[in-house]
Amino acid sequence: MPRGKGPIRVLLAKPGLDGHDQGVKVLALSLRDQGMEVIYTGLRQTPEEIVKAAIHEDVDVVGLSSLSGAHNSYFPRVKELLSKEGREDILVIGGGIIPEEDVSFLKEKGIKGIFGPGSSTKEIAEFIRAYLDQ
Repeated sequence: MPRGKGPIRVLLAKPGLDGHDQGVKVLALSLRDQGMEVIYTGLRQTPEEIVKAAIHEDVDVVGLSSLSGAHNSYFPRVKELLSKEGREDILVIGGGIIPEEDVSFLKEKGIKGIFGPGSSTKEIAEFIRAYLDQ
């Protein structure tokens, strides 16, 4: 999906009660070092807070991280709320501990990329760039 000029803007968020954010912080630094603007909203965000921040910050990408097993409810809810706000143009990706059997469900709900343990930050950045056609 082609976008305007300027650096890619990425919002990273930890929905729900998950309290571990080391991986998402590493990703934030890596994407920043690769020329993207990164906003990290912190731990324990609601889908509503995430969507509000994504729209306010006018981001191109929302990256969700979950290690708590709640990805099947939180990730689709964020996508649904973005759609209700008319922001289907925002790429939504997810990462964390996501069982293989949940990947197809999440993709059906509009989560375009799923990155589990072992995914490289370079792979994630390349996916974002390819999707946004940069």
